[in-house]
Amino acid sequence: MNYKVEKVKAPGRDEVELLQETYEKGKPEGEESGRWRQKLACRAEKLKYLQNGERYFYGKDGYGSEKRKNPA
Repeated sequence: MNYKVEKVKAPGRDEVELLQETYEKGKPEGEESGRWRQKLACRAEKLKYLQNGERYFYGKDGYGSEKRKNPA
């Protein structure tokens, strides 16, 4: 993949390379876009997908980017 790199001046340094966007512009097209239930084979895979998503937002076991190490 060809990355777009821009050289910019950073505080305290001379020049650094800044990575530009790495995605393709546009929206997903077709009937299958957004149909995650049909892409997973069995009920167990669907439950695992949902549990992993909920663990990120509501779980107390890890420290994600939104979590604090010591609760306020």
